[in-house]
Amino acid sequence: MTVGQNEPTVLVVDFGAQYAQLIARRVREAHVRSEIVSREITPEEIRRRRPIGLILSGGPDSVYAEDAYRMDAAILDLDIPILGICYGHQLLADLAGGEVTNTGDAEYGNTTMDLTGDSVLLRRFSGSPAVWMSHKDQVTVAPEGFVCVASTSGAAVAAMENRERRLYGVQFHPEVAHTPRGSEILKQFLYEVCQATPAWTSHSIIESQVEAIRHQVGSGKVICGLSGGVDSAVAAALVHEAVGDQLTAIFIDHGLLRAGEAEQVEETFRSHFVVDLIHVKAGDRFLEKLEGVTDPEQKRKIIGEIFIRVFEEAASSVGDVGFLVQGTLYPDVIESGSGPAATIKTHHNVGGLPDDMTLDLVEPLRDLFKDEVRAIGEELGLPEEIVWRQPFPGPGLAVRIIGEVTLERLQILRAADSILLQEINRAGLYRDIWQAFAVLPAIKTVGVQGDGRTYAYPVIVRAVTSEDAMTADWARIPYEVLERISSRIINEVPGINRVAYDISSKPPATIEWE
Repeated sequence: MTVGQNEPTVLVVDFGAQYAQLIARRVREAHVRSEIVSREITPEEIRRRRPIGLILSGGPDSVYAEDAYRMDAAILDLDIPILGICYGHQLLADLAGGEVTNTGDAEYGNTTMDLTGDSVLLRRFSGSPAVWMSHKDQVTVAPEGFVCVASTSGAAVAAMENRERRLYGVQFHPEVAHTPRGSEILKQFLYEVCQATPAWTSHSIIESQVEAIRHQVGSGKVICGLSGGVDSAVAAALVHEAVGDQLTAIFIDHGLLRAGEAEQVEETFRSHFVVDLIHVKAGDRFLEKLEGVTDPEQKRKIIGEIFIRVFEEAASSVGDVGFLVQGTLYPDVIESGSGPAATIKTHHNVGGLPDDMTLDLVEPLRDLFKDEVRAIGEELGLPEEIVWRQPFPGPGLAVRIIGEVTLERLQILRAADSILLQEINRAGLYRDIWQAFAVLPAIKTVGVQGDGRTYAYPVIVRAVTSEDAMTADWARIPYEVLERISSRIINEVPGINRVAYDISSKPPATIEWE
């Protein structure tokens, strides 16, 4: 059962916008459940799902292009409130009989908007509010029955409303932070038009999912693979809340974790939840198989294969197990395919799960974004250092070591990474940064330490800011903090004589190096 599937839901129809996920997140921040669906969704499917509202996202096309993304016009007649944003606004106008044209007056960035009529969405605004635009086409004539309630120099119909049919459109992007008070516009649609109540909270999610887990599992035995990350930790805590000692947690220490991580995971679950925990220390086994391997994809496959084999061995000691818990998140589901999220096959976020696996998956977080998972973790009583731990790849430090993974190189990188995180915490930046970590490349550089020449490894420091890891920007860490990081790593970690800072964004780079 999907988290909150019986909750009043707003469907976000994705027309290929980079902001579809952001719209869904903003709806949830207003404590209303949202779900992203394909533009190919049919009126029959919408009726079956009984949403309280639809939001049509932006998109890259022109509505009059031959291959433009469309939707069934019959959706407008379902008597469901609809809000079109940017391309969604233009598509709504086109389907309802208005006119959309390319006048040559494109708008990108911050724009001042003039209010031209009484408005439900803009009721709390006055004067000439600033909004964020990103369009080259515009609605030049609103459809019959619609009232133009705002305009700009590049958008004759910047906002329109048909209160009788509960159809609304805005050319600008209320979901982005660049539109001041944009969240208030979304809340007007959610609360005033859709008649939603702010009931999608951590407490309600926990209650509904505990019920769903109990219904699915019954009296069966459940195992959960802990990785040390927040997702698997919160998933395990949620399942433990539901079925107690029916859960056995298996923590495979592959020897590729950050400093102190294995000890922290074990202490958390033995002291906070009194969960049956099997801690398998398999570092030597992983290192042996990684010897001489330099290709990053091969490293991932080796680690995934050994992980599953070790996990299977540990699980066999539990007895007659019927269920496996995974910390799959909603972005995992979205990225696993292009169709509607509800029809995507189960996403396996533990690489290498065998096709013939007989265990049923329990995925209590598959409907949630990372910030929602953290909030649930806090409510369940997980310690802050677990809940707010920065994302960490499944293959661990192996994909932050470029080239061969050896015990020596692991020790060097682990020590450097520990210093980096200490200084990020000391500067009060840990919660502001999505990920901060060190990378050890497969080269050595010339240096001078004392009166002697050195030939040692450089370390690359990588730190990014992001909301969901889909895009990321390099973190503007103060120079004095970078100076302390560099000085400490060079002076305290043998084998390092140089520190560099990666200032690449995603795209074009990725967050991780491998």
